[in-house]
Amino acid sequence: ASPLFPEGLRGVVFDCDGVIINSRDANNEFYNRVLAWFGLPPMTREQEDYVFMATGMQSLCHILPERLHGQIDYVVRNVVVYDRDIVPLLRLQPGLREFLDLLKDKGLRLAVQTNRTRAGMQRVLDIFDLHSYFYPVITATDAAPKPSPEGARHILDMWHVGPRQALFVGDKDAAGAAGMVFAAFNGGALSGDVTATDYPALADALRETLENL
Repeated sequence: ASPLFPEGLRGVVFDCDGVIINSRDANNEFYNRVLAWFGLPPMTREQEDYVFMATGMQSLCHILPERLHGQIDYVVRNVVVYDRDIVPLLRLQPGLREFLDLLKDKGLRLAVQTNRTRAGMQRVLDIFDLHSYFYPVITATDAAPKPSPEGARHILDMWHVGPRQALFVGDKDAAGAAGMVFAAFNGGALSGDVTATDYPALADALRETLENL
């Protein structure tokens, strides 16, 4: 057994934004277009950090004054349309597919937990043809949004594995709340039980664990 996973690694859970897809710039574009339509300035850095982690509705309510909340539905349906205007800007994280294939070849289970809605996550899976990799896919439609551990615990229950037998890539608070091993991913100051700037580095960090499978 590897030091990280004394009971063995059985599965890997992936966040979506910043982990499966490179979406921060695209998401910022969406929220800034909404703000611009209302005649408001672009997001602050604090707001950018918030919307990157929160659900879409939480984010819009956070960045818009309460007096405008009643207009949110109209704007996102008719003015700044995510599917039409933003989805073409999304990009798959480099090296992801190769990393997923490596894990599948080792017999590991793969899942997604995201604060996107079910419909939003399905669009991502459709665009990049990723449906065959992940089961289950837990969204903010299916469980309490992260950092609640509800979604992660649901995945572990479905897999019949313990929290220390699974790796959560990309959300420290959700991983910690569920008692899972955490992989900090894609740079920044955040560190984890595993820390990697990209998928080749993550594969290298897990090399001993994967060789023992």
